[in-house]
Amino acid sequence: MIQSVERAAAILEIIAQEGGRAHLRTIHERMGIGKTTVHNILKTLDRLGYVQRVPGDMRYRLGSRILNIARMAGNDAMLRERVRPVLEAVARACDATVLLAVPSGDEVTYLDMIEAPAWSLHGVGFGQREKLEGSALGLVFLAFFPGVEKRMAFARHRPLSAAFVSRIEQVRARGYALDLEACRPGWNCVAVPWRDGGLMQAGISVTGPADRLPRRRLIDLSWTLMTLAA
Repeated sequence: MIQSVERAAAILEIIAQEGGRAHLRTIHERMGIGKTTVHNILKTLDRLGYVQRVPGDMRYRLGSRILNIARMAGNDAMLRERVRPVLEAVARACDATVLLAVPSGDEVTYLDMIEAPAWSLHGVGFGQREKLEGSALGLVFLAFFPGVEKRMAFARHRPLSAAFVSRIEQVRARGYALDLEACRPGWNCVAVPWRDGGLMQAGISVTGPADRLPRRRLIDLSWTLMTLAA
């Protein structure tokens, strides 16, 4: 047994047993080891996205990356059902095709879609996967989903370029990501994160022909999209 791995697994189990969130003191008392050691393990798990802390809450929560790993072998029927009313509201407000997606490893996986009557987005549907690079949803996951940026760099066996990291930082600052014909020629897209209890769980995007959704229109729609997602 590797002690550090055993302790990290035990901490995750304690947080789960405490209802998905626990104070450092609670974890320390139940582990029976030094508080500094527990804190250092939690910091590592936090950096990797396996635990998270929401601003204003001192407790550690099970992180989004735990859900990401479970998602690779599971299904997201419950998430799809919960977010469907949001997608319907976005579709009515934006008059465009709306997509729901989640990260799966270093890919984007689509869970749901409401197509605009005027056009069809071929090649996208439930379970369809695409690379993170280029797409607005991919940028949103890289910006807001803990651990995804590190996972992508690891999969590439090299650090992300300074220009690409700069794009990710811009998305963090703005709260939304744009794709101007980068993922699909002739199509533009805007994407925002969808959060539950302060933690990002999925991404929602609005997409359509570039002539119907130019950059200025996408920026206007981003505020509508963020409001409805909230």
